[in-house]
Amino acid sequence: MNLKKGDVIELEISKYAFEGKGIGKIKLDENDESAYVVFVDKTYPGDKVKASYSRIKKSYAEARLEEILEKSVDRTEPKCTHFGVCGGCKQQDLKYEVQAEYKELQVKEIFEKMGGLKDFEFLPIVKANNVFFYRNKLEFSFSDKRWLTVEEINQSSEIDDKNFALGFHIPRMFDRILDIDKCWLQSEESNKILNFTRNFFKSRNTSIYSTKDHKGFLRHLVIKHSHHTNDLMVNIVTSEYNEDLMKEYSDEMIKEIPEITTIVNNINTKKAQVAYGDYEEVLYGSGFINDKIGKYKFRISPNSFFQTNTLQAEKLYNTALEFADFKEDEIVYDLYSGAGTIAIYVSEKVKSIYAFEHIPEAVADAKENMKLNNVSNISFFEADLNKSFQQKLIEDKIPHADTIIADPPRSGMNPKTIQDILFVNPKKVVYVSCNPTTQVRDIKLLVENGYRLIKIQPVDMFPHTFHIENVALLVKE
Repeated sequence: MNLKKGDVIELEISKYAFEGKGIGKIKLDENDESAYVVFVDKTYPGDKVKASYSRIKKSYAEARLEEILEKSVDRTEPKCTHFGVCGGCKQQDLKYEVQAEYKELQVKEIFEKMGGLKDFEFLPIVKANNVFFYRNKLEFSFSDKRWLTVEEINQSSEIDDKNFALGFHIPRMFDRILDIDKCWLQSEESNKILNFTRNFFKSRNTSIYSTKDHKGFLRHLVIKHSHHTNDLMVNIVTSEYNEDLMKEYSDEMIKEIPEITTIVNNINTKKAQVAYGDYEEVLYGSGFINDKIGKYKFRISPNSFFQTNTLQAEKLYNTALEFADFKEDEIVYDLYSGAGTIAIYVSEKVKSIYAFEHIPEAVADAKENMKLNNVSNISFFEADLNKSFQQKLIEDKIPHADTIIADPPRSGMNPKTIQDILFVNPKKVVYVSCNPTTQVRDIKLLVENGYRLIKIQPVDMFPHTFHIENVALLVKE
């Protein structure tokens, strides 16, 4: 069979390759027993589809979905009107129970096939109770290039607001923003803030920062909403400070949405499109909010990291706590400690904790959180974990840890950090990861140097997305 790019084929999807790609198989030659694999975007097992080839290789092909001829029984109707265009909830058209099953399978295959690891215990995924309105933080972007939907492009009348958008980036198009009026990820109050902010600045013809000429005022809107305290923060990120405009924005928004407890203006004078600033002005309230994980209370500032799904974070930390099986006389290191949430959560179970984090604001928050919870057995250090922290251990005469907890970013641990762990030589390593692919890469290095993988357990922090957290326990042989 001679395959050509653009040719349309009918397929039955039999497997799932994760990240929204279903797998169908065809025979290229009647005399050939082997099947040719075709990956089709936005499909699930049980679908019968028409798809057009977009990329053809010797052993597989990729295809675009053209039409669903027969839907899988696992499909469901998405709630969001932006689904399919927005790059956020890519699995919202798949039943949640099935999403969880695929995520569990994904982690298992990454560890067994990609990592080549075996003889470890695989515990079932910890599912989320709330699959909508579960995030405590959302970050929106302003753009002077609004993404137009097919319906908008086809309408006959001229679109008068195509140069103003507040919403999310279109996947793989960082200069285009889809204008969002309702998101199902955070809260109804969040949607009120989003729409008020858009209408306020649009009505005043406020300029939007452009990455081409680096001019313009509006950059980002970040909303943080606590789950346990109902604190609500609005953080508007701009390229400069306009006191009169910000006061008007703050005053009018409080009248419209009295649930807001603090409003902050972060001023980012750099060219980089990041949602935090060089300095901040507190427009209303304290400039921070509080939330709880378990019995512990945490202060959250505009730029500090806090687990995005508060309710699932408690399940994640309980998993790490169970894996660690601490003894009261243990010394623990907490790597990539952020605002100190994990360290504080496990503090009453151990003798002492030494926590390392490279963001100064996060370290400051962590110290405040320690005071807030009357915890006295944690020492927080500012340290760049992309560089060796051995010198810090020597200079401060820090005793070697019995257990190390690591919760790195998606990129995983730096090889120098792995070497530092081997230098410390702890009895146990509890590795919390938001990216099982980089996690298994790092774990293989530890296994090659005398550690044994005991067990892993996925925790679903982000329903309707492809993202999955995973906790792993390693012990020294």
